[in-house]
Amino acid sequence: MRRVPVPAALVCATLALVSACAQGTGAERPPGVPTGVTAQAGSATSVHVMWNRVAGEPPVTAYEVYRGRSKVQEVPGDRHMVDVTRLRPGTSYVFTVRARHGDGRLGPSSRAVRATTPAAVAADTSAPSRPGSPRAKAVGGRAAQLSWGASTDDREVVSYDVYQSGAKIHSVGGDQTATVLTGLRPGTRYTFTVRARDAADNLSPASEAVRLTTAPGADGGAATAPAGFRAVTHRAKDGAYYLDLSWLPPRTDGLVTEYEVRLDGRAATSLVFGGRPPSDRASYSFYVGRTAGVTHRVRLRARLPDGTWGALSAERTVTTGAARSAAGR
Repeated sequence: MRRVPVPAALVCATLALVSACAQGTGAERPPGVPTGVTAQAGSATSVHVMWNRVAGEPPVTAYEVYRGRSKVQEVPGDRHMVDVTRLRPGTSYVFTVRARHGDGRLGPSSRAVRATTPAAVAADTSAPSRPGSPRAKAVGGRAAQLSWGASTDDREVVSYDVYQSGAKIHSVGGDQTATVLTGLRPGTRYTFTVRARDAADNLSPASEAVRLTTAPGADGGAATAPAGFRAVTHRAKDGAYYLDLSWLPPRTDGLVTEYEVRLDGRAATSLVFGGRPPSDRASYSFYVGRTAGVTHRVRLRARLPDGTWGALSAERTVTTGAARSAAGR
């Protein structure tokens, strides 16, 4: 009897809000989807676009930024932000981002984000005032909290640009005077300044410089861990047991869309939010078996906007079949 070889099946369990299946070796797969994409008007003629690093092998060598269907920018794979310029004032734009491997393979488009440039201001040559003295606090080894005093302008401050040793690394809206910077290196000394921008693209003088040194070690910093982590167990109608998790996302300078669940000291599953992730308490439930009286230890960590993993949450212990409790409150 002729034996027909059966190809190996690749099973991707839907353990997240969005998951994808891919076959073949890493060299055959296209890059992943950029997550955490945001767009913020920087002036009447520019928009600042940011996204999370796409992890995986082979590494991403470039990112392509699209306005509608038109490719408008390309940046190297180690950059995760760009200013799209020469736009029309008072106009709404839609942006997406795609990752690219060195062999030219493009990954899928990110979710679309929209930004509207403010109206142009005729004959505006006055720059905003210098931002107030910034304050900075290291948050573990890979993040920093940065705040500054608001600038004033004869029209309106549209955005603030954050600089690291003279190079622009971040941008926030004109109504925001604080942010959290991630992707820093442990045990490293940094210098930050802030500049304000108005609709006419006039830039203020740089603020005073603020310096800090990140903590040694590579644990991602305690503040990068999900807070308020809770875990309980319940039994479904079919007799299966599930763990119900809830948490508060860590504060970062971008969107956190991916988490890893660790069960009994090992990675059990990951979950990815396909749309805009919750900004307040998030929740997730997953199957752990059909046997009562089994005790599990569970923790959670977030993939930060720079592509690195944050610190692990507090550990919770739950037992299947036990009275439903509010562990971690």
